[in-house]
Amino acid sequence: MSADWIDAIAAREAVEVIAPGALLLQGFARAQGAELMQCVHAVTAAAPLRHMVTPGGFRMSVAMSNCGTLGWVTDQSGYRYSTLDPETSRPWPALPAAVDALARAAAVRAGYPDFVPDACLINHYVPGARMSLHQDRNERDRAAPIVSISLGLPAVFLFGGLRRAERPRRVPLASGDVVVWGGPSRLAYHGIAPLADGSDPLTGRSRYNLTLRRAA
Repeated sequence: MSADWIDAIAAREAVEVIAPGALLLQGFARAQGAELMQCVHAVTAAAPLRHMVTPGGFRMSVAMSNCGTLGWVTDQSGYRYSTLDPETSRPWPALPAAVDALARAAAVRAGYPDFVPDACLINHYVPGARMSLHQDRNERDRAAPIVSISLGLPAVFLFGGLRRAERPRRVPLASGDVVVWGGPSRLAYHGIAPLADGSDPLTGRSRYNLTLRRAA
């Protein structure tokens, strides 16, 4: 990944500070949308999307899969990272090079030059699906930021504080937007409001979110 490539992307996109250490890179992944979706389809062909169950027995409205060395999973035994897909007992598909490069470039743009992701959670939203406020606490390396790539239908990103009771900020996200957060905001509560219906030329009546982390 060259510095010229990162600078070329940065020059045409707007940056919004959401909170200390948290930035919205508007349209950062827009030009790579089709390539990223090809990566998503390749991953989910090997590790199909599924609706996981929380430890409390709640079936999540968002369908999920993973790629990378580690994959995030949840069931009635708890939240955790696993090297194997529990549905196939095989390793998760490798992190596609295009996804890895885009995430690293976004992290550099946001001020986190040393980000090396080892886990990518793929979330698939259909109209009405949502993600309740939560913290990302299952990673061993919390010094690394989180990089979240939006593809498809627009969504409202809820970004709160370090306590669940704090009212979250509502951040509109469009296809190709990337949010990066770390440092003082690394453990901020966040989620996605129920997805509104619509149609997107890239994803149809759905939205994909790629969340990259350094889990180990």
